[in-house]
Amino acid sequence: MSDATQRKLLCEIFKSPRQDEMYLYVDKRNGLQDLPAALLEHFGKPEPVLTMILTADKRLSRAKAADVMAAIDEKGFYLQMPPAKEEYLLDLYRTPTRPSY
Repeated sequence: MSDATQRKLLCEIFKSPRQDEMYLYVDKRNGLQDLPAALLEHFGKPEPVLTMILTADKRLSRAKAADVMAAIDEKGFYLQMPPAKEEYLLDLYRTPTRPSY
C-alpha cells in the first residue's frame, strides 16, 4: 500500500441553508477559518452535518473520496453541488395539471 491509500483525513461536512443537497467538506483541524468569503457568501451559514474519517478508498455517494481529499489539500475545501435535475422533471413541474374525471 502506498502512503496515499493509507492516509486518513478527519473531515467535517456542512450543508448549505440556501440550496438543497449542497455540501461543503473541510479538514476538521482547519475548520472554516480559511475559506474564501465569496464561497461562504454563496453557500450561506454552514450547518454541521457529519464528521468522518476519509481515506482514499472510502465510498461516498456522489464523489470519489480521493478527489475530495485532493481538493481539500489544494483549496482547503471540497464543494459538492446538488445533482442536476432531469429536464423531464422540470417540464412536469412547469406543466399545469388538470383533473381527469
